[in-house]
Amino acid sequence: MIVVLSAITVCLVILNGWQYLSRRKLNLSLHEISDKLTDILEKESSEKVFLQTDQKHIQFFLIQINRLLDYNQKVIADYARTKDSLRKMLSNMSHDLKTPLTVVLGYTEKLKMDQSLVGKERHEVVSNLHQKTLSVIALMNKFFDLAKIESDDYAIPLSKISINEICRKNVLGFYEWLQAKNLQVEIEIPEQPYYILGNEEALNRILNNLISNSIRYGSDGGVFGLTLREDGKNIAIDIWDKGKGISEVHQARVFDRLYTLDDARNPQFQGSGLGLSITKRLTEAMKGSIHLSSKPYEKTVFTCVLKRITY
Repeated sequence: MIVVLSAITVCLVILNGWQYLSRRKLNLSLHEISDKLTDILEKESSEKVFLQTDQKHIQFFLIQINRLLDYNQKVIADYARTKDSLRKMLSNMSHDLKTPLTVVLGYTEKLKMDQSLVGKERHEVVSNLHQKTLSVIALMNKFFDLAKIESDDYAIPLSKISINEICRKNVLGFYEWLQAKNLQVEIEIPEQPYYILGNEEALNRILNNLISNSIRYGSDGGVFGLTLREDGKNIAIDIWDKGKGISEVHQARVFDRLYTLDDARNPQFQGSGLGLSITKRLTEAMKGSIHLSSKPYEKTVFTCVLKRITY
């Protein structure tokens, strides 16, 4: 009996000792993790917490901590990008508004100061003033449209729509401009009707933006094209040209708010940097996607992919 009790006592002592050592090891690990986290937060570094341990619960705890640190870095990076985007947006917006408003002010002062303006000359000044005022209003409307589209409570009603005729109508809407630019027009719209889950008003705006951009920036290639085609279970619209295209350094950012290429500041082009951003948001609101592929003077293609309906 004494032997049994002694054995039990020894086992209990060993168990208590093992538990003490385990708790001590756990506490040391937690202290080390805590110190490393404090150091990372104070230095705002992108380091991770690494610790050699055979304790499964500590290993899992470290995995979750590092996932949280990754997420924290992503939030910080997103915030920095958003802050930089807002700064550039305000700078560009200021530039885009200041120029036409200065012209408007000039025309207004001319009408006010020069009372001798009559007839054709006065009509020309008033007409220019009216056009510049409309351009400012259009720019502001685009800005507020984008803000509305990006808001959480914005929703586009989706339904089954036939896309073939919508594509034809949008190209025909630019007939005179295409003729004026003397562009060769290559349209591929199948006779077979295609149906998508979308919104006709949004689709018209998307096509209007893409077609006008293609004519404005790609007319030096001498050709404009629109292709409607199947893309697996989806429908794709390719709007393309063979102009100077978009260099690789710009391609990833053309859909950013108020991001413009250098020549978009040229009065000949009048780019605001809002059209493609609105186009991307509207496409995504219809559960679709938009992509750019560009090889200068070979082919520049904006491809809009939308969900196909077959029933």
